[in-house]
Amino acid sequence: MVLKIKRPMRQEPNIQHILERMPVDIANSFSEEQLAHINTALAGRHWGNHKLDLRGTISLWKNRYYFVFLAGKDKRDYSRAQGKVGRFFVASVTTAFLAISIILGLIVLYLLKSWLGINLFEGFSLGLWDWFKENT
Repeated sequence: MVLKIKRPMRQEPNIQHILERMPVDIANSFSEEQLAHINTALAGRHWGNHKLDLRGTISLWKNRYYFVFLAGKDKRDYSRAQGKVGRFFVASVTTAFLAISIILGLIVLYLLKSWLGINLFEGFSLGLWDWFKENT
């Protein structure tokens, strides 16, 4: 995608600034199409609005220092490695949740079975029902 601009590319402020900082023979070697693509690439740099945007300067002795503190929602695309880590984390949390849910469900079913007096194996007990009765 190239931005549609009505004036010559060499008159664009971004392009003028870049061309002024390089040797004249190199600056003159760019075609209009190349300059249009450079301008498009530079126009893509925008900082956007942030929920927290704190900027200021501090004077210490003879020097002045500036600071910028920005915070907001991260809208950038994830890298491949970040995507893998994110998917692994989601899979781990889901697996842990399912495992804990299944274990708790089996415990509840076992307590219900014991409360109803159903014995699946004669003479065998986990002792969970006896512990539950003593502590409730």
